[in-house]
Amino acid sequence: MFFIHPWSVVEQKRLLIENSHGEKLVGILHETGSSELVIICHGFRSSKDRIPMVNLAFAFQREGISAFRFDFAGNGESEGSFQYGNYRREAEDLRSVVKHFHGEQRLVVALVGHSKGGNAVLMYASSYKDIHTIVNIAGRFNLRRGIEGRLGEDFQEKIERYGFIDVKNRRGKTEYRVTKESLMDRLATDTRAACQTIPLSCRVLTIHGTLDEFVPVEDAYDFAKHIPNHKLCIVEGADHEYTKHQSELASIVLNFVKTGRHKDKSDPKPSSLCSRTEKLPDSRL
Repeated sequence: MFFIHPWSVVEQKRLLIENSHGEKLVGILHETGSSELVIICHGFRSSKDRIPMVNLAFAFQREGISAFRFDFAGNGESEGSFQYGNYRREAEDLRSVVKHFHGEQRLVVALVGHSKGGNAVLMYASSYKDIHTIVNIAGRFNLRRGIEGRLGEDFQEKIERYGFIDVKNRRGKTEYRVTKESLMDRLATDTRAACQTIPLSCRVLTIHGTLDEFVPVEDAYDFAKHIPNHKLCIVEGADHEYTKHQSELASIVLNFVKTGRHKDKSDPKPSSLCSRTEKLPDSRL
């Protein structure tokens, strides 16, 4: 499938990349012919085909920068089983994707993650030192928050008694199962320690909406406190999915990534608060 733009001819390719567990990860490459590439990661029980992942990929595409959006193992079209925790393992999935493109002599200039994907890109940056621009969109700093809302106030008693909890929708249908192992994985994941071990040479942007109904905006300020080279951007009125702020989100992400492509990595700037960009007309591509 080809799209004609003033900048370039763009091809969308469906790629399969094997992770370290032998599972096939499915992704879409927005190929512009650029040697530079941005990898985009989805959130909790989401996929590569959800907004804002698709809109961000198209935004980079319009700028002539190739982008790759993919499904973590157990999500979307990728192989594997869904797990409630898996923060470190999703960072490993991301590592497999980065290594694939490095093997093709592609320069991965940035990792962009939404919600749980924001945690994945930060975990990656704390473990590997080869990507110097990270964008965390609405990630969760305090992983103990939000559990009672999904699993119930008595989740600890239930998980000890049964070894799992089935999360059901309003109609009583089971949507997914939380095992004791995956819950313990989430509770044992130390976001603060991971943030503090991200090298100073890595530029990190956290973007968060004031009306986020799933992850409180306070978590964004916690990221700013603990990441060495950090910029914080609070988007007034934006919800978790940036439903009415897609163009604004894309503008913020693009500006941060583009300014980092030619910066001297040895001279990082200190943490700062980003002012809200001018509201652009909303667009869903």
